[in-house]
Amino acid sequence: MAFHEIRFPANLSFGSVGGPERRTEIVTLQNGHEERNTPWAHSRRRYDAGVGLRSLDDLEALIAFFEARRGQLHGFRWKDWSDFRSCPPSRSTGPLDQVIGLGDGVTAVWPLVKTYSSGGESYLRPIAKPVLGTVSIAIAEDPKVEGLEFTVDPATGLVTFDVPPPMGAQISAGFEFDVPVRFDTDAIHVSVASFQAGDVPAVPVLEIRL
Repeated sequence: MAFHEIRFPANLSFGSVGGPERRTEIVTLQNGHEERNTPWAHSRRRYDAGVGLRSLDDLEALIAFFEARRGQLHGFRWKDWSDFRSCPPSRSTGPLDQVIGLGDGVTAVWPLVKTYSSGGESYLRPIAKPVLGTVSIAIAEDPKVEGLEFTVDPATGLVTFDVPPPMGAQISAGFEFDVPVRFDTDAIHVSVASFQAGDVPAVPVLEIRL
């Protein structure tokens, strides 16, 4: 399966329904206690692209995008309006938003990550599809210059430094990002009459592992 470095129209994903899901395997023991485990290290997100459709022009744009991706065949970028920044929605991104590592004086390539914390527990989410031109980086809280001191691959989320960060130096980043997804169906069923009456088609979209 190929991945197309193109974003699903953001005006159509706005208003869509979806979010992260986990897979938890639960075994209830004879004494009533439970054993819980998960085969997934990372959550997976699902969305419904049909909810954001507001006009027949939107519907035409959706079908064109679906056909160009050959249904489920090719992946693409998706803007999750509820979670697309390295910072809270009320703020602008900055180079101190997320800690992505500690320098060791040797490693020059670092992946972008976003940390979700609550109640003393944290989850590190890999960010594989940063938005071009939105990534800012700092080492030991000293902002760096993209193209001069570091580069970012928007297709992988890897940050490459011209000089490896020194031992113990905190590496931080700010960015916007997309979710790598594919359509979770090979068919879109549409009735123009029912659409105009307010019945939107279900168009499931599923996050993919890269």
